Amino acid sequence: MADLIAWKNSRTRKPLLLKGARQVGKTWILKEFGRTQYDSYVYLNFDKQANLSSIFEDDIDPERILSRLSLLSHKKISPENTLIIFDEIQACPKALNSIKYFKEEKPEYHVAAAGSLMGLALDSTPVPVGAADIIHMYPMTFSEFLEAKNGDLYEYYSSISKKQIVEKIFHDKLTDEYLNYVIIGGMPECVSSFLEFSDLSEVDRLMDDIIELYENDFAKYSGRISAERILQVFRSIPSQLAKPNEKFIYGAIRKGARSVQFEGAIEWLVSAGLINRVYNVSEPGYPLRAYANKEAFKLFLLDTGLLRHMAGVDNAAVALKSPFQFKGPLAENYILQQMLPSLAIEPFYYSTPSSEIDFMIQHDAEIIPIEVKSGEDREAPSFKKYIQNRQPNTAIRFSMMGYKKSGEITNIPLYLAARMQDFI
Repeated sequence: MADLIAWKNSRTRKPLLLKGARQVGKTWILKEFGRTQYDSYVYLNFDKQANLSSIFEDDIDPERILSRLSLLSHKKISPENTLIIFDEIQACPKALNSIKYFKEEKPEYHVAAAGSLMGLALDSTPVPVGAADIIHMYPMTFSEFLEAKNGDLYEYYSSISKKQIVEKIFHDKLTDEYLNYVIIGGMPECVSSFLEFSDLSEVDRLMDDIIELYENDFAKYSGRISAERILQVFRSIPSQLAKPNEKFIYGAIRKGARSVQFEGAIEWLVSAGLINRVYNVSEPGYPLRAYANKEAFKLFLLDTGLLRHMAGVDNAAVALKSPFQFKGPLAENYILQQMLPSLAIEPFYYSTPSSEIDFMIQHDAEIIPIEVKSGEDREAPSFKKYIQNRQPNTAIRFSMMGYKKSGEITNIPLYLAARMQDFI
């Protein structure tokens, strides 16, 4: 909401494209934004109201479009005071194309567009660079989850600083909430259901519905990409992450599989926002992107709760802190899920034949290695060897332990990952 208000008040405001996977709350937030920040809003859903596309068939002159929208909505559409929402805009490529004309000819009007498959739509109907402002929307971070679930504890959490000692009672409470988040995840419907009913079996049922919705989209919107191959890649994510080497292996999808067969499916899932791809770097040098190895990468799910569910991890195993092999991949998926919206950076990973650093990030001109531990284990030979050889100014370890800085290594508790920028 803060980002949307900043967009509204920007002197250089352009039409807005809100990108994000299905079910992360794009429609809700835009309607709430229109309700609370404008005199009125006009909402158009191109998926549910297929005949709306006819407005854009003859031409995409903004003046004519505004006139037709006003007639359809029975509302006066005024600059500054009315928010125009184009939802599921991927169903009408000409409506997406009209964005650039609103920017050029009617910049005083506030237009916001969203779509469950916006990334795919932009691949086929690209909006010219500079014609729109883009905001990425993700599943709820742990910070947002905690704010929704326990307001008092969230206030304490928000006040934690480098100089503050987190008392054991609060450390334990926040650790328990982190484990709740690993189970429930950050999909708004799942969080809302748990807050209302405290029923984890209902959360699991909702996750089944969300996954089925995603998989139905494969057949409905895959176009020239094989829906079966998209499904195979999507369902292989838990087993790919369960391997000792988490690097994505095409042969792990099915015997004899080759990259040429599945590259398009991976790109589809990335563009749809359903998976996050982390590339390997051949050298942890500045700038990291220059050393990206596009042939080696890991794939993670957009939400840790969904990954836990797809992997078949029992809720009790997480809540009771039982040891199991998949805890590591869950923790890594969680860290990535917190980093993407809070840092707005592209993370990588680094590996040698004998070792691996979970994540590498670039902070200004500094390259920071990140180690992720799912428990309190301090043993990390690869991490320590990297620090000894490379001598970075900063190295971060996420674990169940409390905040502590020791030499180059800063240990940050897993529950503070969403506030990582405050502790670098």
